[in-house]
Amino acid sequence: MTLRQVMAAAGIAALALLGAGCDGGGAEPKAQPPASAPRSTPPPPVYPVRDGVDLTASPTWKAARDRGHLVVGAKDDQPGLGYLDPATLRRSGFDIEIARMVSAQLGLDPARIEFRTIASANRETAIVNGEVDMYVGTYSITDDRKRSVAFAGPYYVSGQSLLVRRDEPAITGKDTIAGKKVCSAKGSTAFNRLQREFPETLAVFYDDYSQCVENLLTGLVDAVSTDEAILKGYAARSPDRLKVVGQPFTTENYGIGVPRDDAVFRTAVNEALRASTANGAWKAAYDATLGMSGVPAPPVPPLEP
Repeated sequence: MTLRQVMAAAGIAALALLGAGCDGGGAEPKAQPPASAPRSTPPPPVYPVRDGVDLTASPTWKAARDRGHLVVGAKDDQPGLGYLDPATLRRSGFDIEIARMVSAQLGLDPARIEFRTIASANRETAIVNGEVDMYVGTYSITDDRKRSVAFAGPYYVSGQSLLVRRDEPAITGKDTIAGKKVCSAKGSTAFNRLQREFPETLAVFYDDYSQCVENLLTGLVDAVSTDEAILKGYAARSPDRLKVVGQPFTTENYGIGVPRDDAVFRTAVNEALRASTANGAWKAAYDATLGMSGVPAPPVPPLEP
């Protein structure tokens, strides 16, 4: 085996440790440290804590102030979005930065946030039962979920997209995947959509997206498809080998889940998002996380009324 082959195999083996999944219903990514050193990461943004905040009319905010910090539900296995480093136990990613910037705008020290890993299936229960003050983690706003919780935001619009090898010239978006092998996770909505809406595409699946990425790098598949935010996380980890192409072909509005019966808190979180967009904190958070994929920051979506 040549040195180049040995290095490629080592990189693929490391990527195989990355799990994945679309927030719409498949397995979720189980990320590990990157296979190769990513490009130089900008320093994380600093969020000055806003003075003079008084939201005592909000029971959620009052409880957080009395304990001295917010309790935030999050993912811990999505690179670039919500990731917990097993070596340092440090949280990182765009969703983590969103939680920190909101905390600062609410007058609560973002460095003191207590993050709790909550599985997707348990998000509504955690909010309703008061286990967390809010949830930030690729949490799509849907009418069904609004029956249990309220949402601030959206703060980001994602959707199903495509991840390809850096040197792939033929695949530039959904209109160029006919006849191509496109991989998604077993049982995911992304895989089901490929079968249903792109019948000329050779849709294949593996148990999780880490296997899809492994086979993408070895040339056994031509592309990987799931939420573009998740794909940006993979691309940010290996920007010299992977890239996200085309525009998302579905729409997922990521929001911050909050208690349904605390309208004051929801309004305050929305105002925090608005202020963070105006002062540049949102873009700084994106550039330091998902922006490492090489994809420029998209427009900030308008808040729901």
